[in-house]
Formats: sequence, structure tokens, C-alpha cells
Amino acid sequence: MHTACLSLGSNVDPERHIAIAFAALRERFGDIRASAAYRTPAVGFEGADFVNAAAVIDSDLDVLALNDWLHALEDAHGRDRSGPRFGDRTLDIDIVLFDDLVCSGPGNLRLPRGELRHAFVLRPLAEIAPGVVEPVSGRRLDELWAASAERGVAMHEVTLPVEAGATG
Repeated sequence: MHTACLSLGSNVDPERHIAIAFAALRERFGDIRASAAYRTPAVGFEGADFVNAAAVIDSDLDVLALNDWLHALEDAHGRDRSGPRFGDRTLDIDIVLFDDLVCSGPGNLRLPRGELRHAFVLRPLAEIAPGVVEPVSGRRLDELWAASAERGVAMHEVTLPVEAGATG
């Protein structure tokens, strides 16, 4: 079994899509650790605010198979990959950490994920997996969050639809 830390985001009907993603992760992987969901401004482009969250799962899939499974989940919920890399999206789920793996590729797969430096990824992960060690720096997620330059970024907690089983 492998442990994967995931970052989830959406800015198109975001509360519904994040709740659906949590439900799909539970259905496939069983018990998961799910963070609170936070509304944050879009990063890298002008667009609607995102709702971001994190999950930690135990997976029987290797990193490539998990990445493919997550892409299929995104696609099933209307993810459009034909536009610019940074843009509106129904669902975006990235593997941020996978065991202690450090890799680059194939495609956009990078571990640890560079977006870990952003509050919208780091804060929810640090809340649910504070003792997980980022393999390049050797620092725990709670230590990285405590030292984050983005610690003051406004992140407002939002409520996800209960019927999708979105609580962790």
C-alpha cells in the first residue's frame, strides 16, 4: 500500500465538485483523511475563486495508475484540458506527495508537487497530515506551513454539501 497526499480544487460549481470528488475517493479507496474546504482567489490567471481542499489516501495503485485514475475522475466531471494550462476547471486533483517518491514526469507529474508552496495546497494538507515529511526538504508539513510566506493569505472555510459525504 502507498500513501498519497492529494490537492483538490474547483472554480466551476466548486462546492459540489469537491464534495463529489471526496465521495469518489471514499468509494474507491475507503477511509480517507479529508480537510476542510477553503475559498481562495485563482492563482496564475484571472478567474472565479476556487474552492480547495486536501485528502490523504492509502492506495493499492502505483503513482502512474493513481494519476491516471484521478485524471479519469476529473474527465468524468467535465474537466476540459483543451484550453490554457491555468484556467477555469470543474475539478482538478493533483498528487502532491506519494510515499517519499521524488520524480519528474511523465507529463505534468512532479513529486513533490511544486504547488505545495502555495497556501491553498499546504494549509489543508498540514491540517490533516502535519507529520508527513516532504522528501526534498526533510521537513514536516506542519513545519513548512509554520514557515510559509503565504501564511497570511485569506482562506475562508466553506461548507460542502452533506449528501456527498464530504466530511472527513
